[in-house]
Amino acid sequence: MTPQETHVRSAAVLDELERVVVGKRRALELVWCGILASGHVLIEDLPGLGKTLIARSFAAALGLSFTRLQFTPDMLPADVTGASVYDRAEAREVFRPGPLFTQLLLADEINRTPPKTQAALLEAMGEGQVSVDGHTHALPRPFVVLATDNPIEYEGTYPLPEAQLDRFALRVRLGYLTADEERAMLRRRLERGTPEGEVAAVTSAEELLAMRESLERVEVDDDLLAYVVELLAATRDHPEVAVGASPRGGLALVQLARAHATLDGRDFVVPEDLHACAGSALGHRISLRPELWVRQVTGDDVIRRLLERLPAPGPERAR
Repeated sequence: MTPQETHVRSAAVLDELERVVVGKRRALELVWCGILASGHVLIEDLPGLGKTLIARSFAAALGLSFTRLQFTPDMLPADVTGASVYDRAEAREVFRPGPLFTQLLLADEINRTPPKTQAALLEAMGEGQVSVDGHTHALPRPFVVLATDNPIEYEGTYPLPEAQLDRFALRVRLGYLTADEERAMLRRRLERGTPEGEVAAVTSAEELLAMRESLERVEVDDDLLAYVVELLAATRDHPEVAVGASPRGGLALVQLARAHATLDGRDFVVPEDLHACAGSALGHRISLRPELWVRQVTGDDVIRRLLERLPAPGPERAR
């Protein structure tokens, strides 16, 4: 599959999603870039803004098997990965796969479960496999985690550690609809006559893997790579940052920019692709100094100021 073919299929996927998800085209594009870039996505926002609907709709539109896993404080790692149990009929231990063995996993309210259970996802998200009792079990391909996180409740929650956050290619915030969009959503619900709309499958797991492969044909100029390295270094030297972005963050940003380029029908990356993805790709990967929490400064704010300060390569050097 070529990047141009990926552009056409991407438009079909996003158009189908917009039949049920109102006013979130930009958020849908970011989530799609994360999936296309072989990454996992953290959707962080207030309750009732459509996080679960988005995850379920993506699974339907992409033709992927889907599992929703509600994380709770009493959940154990084996509840996620599965466990070995004794099979009397076969007189031996057999592995019973957990809900993790799916193509698209909705990890709902991932910050409600203890770090020990959160860590059960690390190997799966990083390597596409699960190790239990000394045996390694491959996960289905593609394997995508869409996790949700409620940022306003702290009692009974466990903040995601840096190592877990770094496994997510990007973090997306949805925000409220405008008055016109909210009115359109209510009208659409009345006209539909059912609580939720139906999303048709417009592609398949095999085609998604081919679209991912097509990103390797999207060119990235050396000047843009140098710009990414400069941005990463700036996060590590920033006076407001305790821990800067990781090299994994740079890899994610480049792949996300390549995915974003295909959305515009290009087979080459321009600075605008990096700017469109940088906040979502790096904002959650940097740890700010504690005193900045009082001032309500976020990682996204730091990345935005760095992008304004660092000169990007000119258009003539971007290809």
